[in-house]
Amino acid sequence: MPSKTAILVVDIQNSLATNPCTKIPHAARVCEAGTSILQVARQIRDTRVREHSLPPGFITVFVQHQESPEEGLLVFGTDPWGLVFKPRQGLENGEDFVVAKSVRTSFSNPVLEQILREHGVEELVIFGIQSECCVEATCHGAIDAGFAITLLSGAHSTYPEPEARPEEIEAQVEARVRARGATVVRWEDAVEVWEKKGQVLGPYQ
Repeated sequence: MPSKTAILVVDIQNSLATNPCTKIPHAARVCEAGTSILQVARQIRDTRVREHSLPPGFITVFVQHQESPEEGLLVFGTDPWGLVFKPRQGLENGEDFVVAKSVRTSFSNPVLEQILREHGVEELVIFGIQSECCVEATCHGAIDAGFAITLLSGAHSTYPEPEARPEEIEAQVEARVRARGATVVRWEDAVEVWEKKGQVLGPYQ
């Protein structure tokens, strides 16, 4: 049975999220949100598959940015490049995927859309780092490709700019993607609905 929904975890990597010298200011908040989001989703998956013999109903894609040493710290195979959240091993249905990219939009790698199409995905739930860079570019790429999306507020953030705090940039991004038809919802509210319905849903329903 197709997995109608996909969770996209965008660039939550050590350099951006765990290294004290290079992480974004609100890395702890994003990581705590990501832990809760994935924990609830995985519990729902296990209950559906193991206890009720139902299909998982969603897949998870971990997007991993990589660059040359001249471009930055996210060099393939190094600790800064490593993912904070790892795909689960040994899943019966191959539901966790890692997709590499080297520019802002995750859809620059055709493998992502191929995975989504092959699994019948129509709706994406997106969170990660950085709000106005790879997260926003991935949202626009998804919309351009015809997917419905939900951006999880509170589960994405970025570095400050001279004229704006991270929270202000987050809000600006949310306004721009909402203007293109995206759903924006607090991650806590989305997860609460998933738990009540026993299903990962996106966009927020």
